[in-house]
Amino acid sequence: MSKTDTPRDKSNRVLIFDTTLRDGEQSPGISLNKQEKLEIAHQLARLGVDVIEAGFPITSPGDFESVQAIAREVEGPVICGLARTSKQDIEAAWNAVSDAARPRIHTFIATSDIHIERKLQTTRDDVKGQVRAAVSQARELCEDVEFSPEDGSRSDIAYMAEVIQIALDEGATTINVPDTVGYTMPREYMAMFDELYRLVPGLHDVVVSVHCHDDLGLAVANSLAGVEAGARQVECAINGIGERAGNASLEEIAMLLHTREPSLGLWSGIETTEIARTSRLVSRLTGYQVQPNKAIVGRNAFAHEAGIHQDGVLKERTTYEIMDATTVGLRSNSIVLGKHSGRHALSNALQEMGFELDGQALNTAFKRFKDLADRKKQVTAMDLEALVTDELREEIPGYALEWFEVDATSLRPPHARVSIALPEGGSATGSFTGDGPIDAVFQAINVATSIAAKLSEFTIGAVTEGQDALGEVSIVVEAHGFTGAGQGVSTDIIDAAARAYVRALSVALARSQAGEALGLSEATP
Repeated sequence: MSKTDTPRDKSNRVLIFDTTLRDGEQSPGISLNKQEKLEIAHQLARLGVDVIEAGFPITSPGDFESVQAIAREVEGPVICGLARTSKQDIEAAWNAVSDAARPRIHTFIATSDIHIERKLQTTRDDVKGQVRAAVSQARELCEDVEFSPEDGSRSDIAYMAEVIQIALDEGATTINVPDTVGYTMPREYMAMFDELYRLVPGLHDVVVSVHCHDDLGLAVANSLAGVEAGARQVECAINGIGERAGNASLEEIAMLLHTREPSLGLWSGIETTEIARTSRLVSRLTGYQVQPNKAIVGRNAFAHEAGIHQDGVLKERTTYEIMDATTVGLRSNSIVLGKHSGRHALSNALQEMGFELDGQALNTAFKRFKDLADRKKQVTAMDLEALVTDELREEIPGYALEWFEVDATSLRPPHARVSIALPEGGSATGSFTGDGPIDAVFQAINVATSIAAKLSEFTIGAVTEGQDALGEVSIVVEAHGFTGAGQGVSTDIIDAAARAYVRALSVALARSQAGEALGLSEATP
């Protein structure tokens, strides 16, 4: 009997809790606006995640609005808001998620002695009191309440068990025990859960969850160990993004369960063919590029360089590939358009890819498609996806690139002139002679905006193969003490870089203005 023919035990379903929009967005340089978060959340719903942790509503008005918008518009998954154990946090989380069909409040407090004594500067008894009050308050507001003892893997197990019992007594429906700093190892994590199940028998009656960080490269391995010990929810993020070294990668967890289901007996509801598209979307919108050798979604994940490997794969794919690339949505470039393709053909292709465009949005996409088709022999699905994602990105109010020109030869340093639309209206021009054409454009933008921005990250990638491939540029800049990330897509790499730089500058400016209004700096915890 094949895997698909075997009846699945519902008790062995592993719930996928996606924290891309909360823990993932806390990665340095990432600052998603509401429209970008909504776009990712809709894609996560298509991917089939069970829970979307949409954000940390108390942290800013923007995060509250984004979580609220996701709760109101995204159907399917549970929509979750994070909250500390304070009354204000829990009220903000509830107000943000209350319009969801399936809302959840996720509250947390540290239980390790180092966190209690050094970070919270309180006592074990006070922590227990906060947990009792917080979970009770959250449970009065919402039927679905998750509690996490932060830094669980470094906590005294007996004490943490007492705290968990309090959370259960007050009505928590999910208990998440995180490896917050990525310190534990699989055998230790599994033993910890075995002991917790012994000390807190009530854990058998609720969903137990794992949340592992990748500081020692063990996030996925530790997550699997927790699941094998009885946990049935894994908290993870697309492309493994998150604090420090990141979270367990959702795509790795999903394909591990999918590929090894016959031996593990565990499964998830993830629609695996949406994995690659979700990965690309998150990469574009966050500016965090996927490393080429990244498992599942890296561009080399299904590539074979060695002659022996190539020969084997040509004869039988399974000699070196344990997964079919199409299972995760790779190699899906069946859509091919050319310069003679019309608006109707483009609209049909976009609909097939899941994009519903009409009116001005379709007109704009068609114009960019025609511009691209004049430069490329064939426009593929990945080209269209990159163009539409770039075009539909909601611009943060700020600066906008109007035009640029670059004079570059091997005989003298390149000189650039730019025109930038200003936030307050009107435009300004700037010029600069730089070390290279892209540097000259960046410095000219600084002159036009009167901002001495500093480039901290610059990444160029090709969307597709070939000399006529679309170029994708991701940039992080520092300005006014704040960072901002931006992306740009074009067949002209200077154009893509200029678009990305101006967007990053606008994000940094918006964060600076928000920080000034709240009396904060980026270093403020």
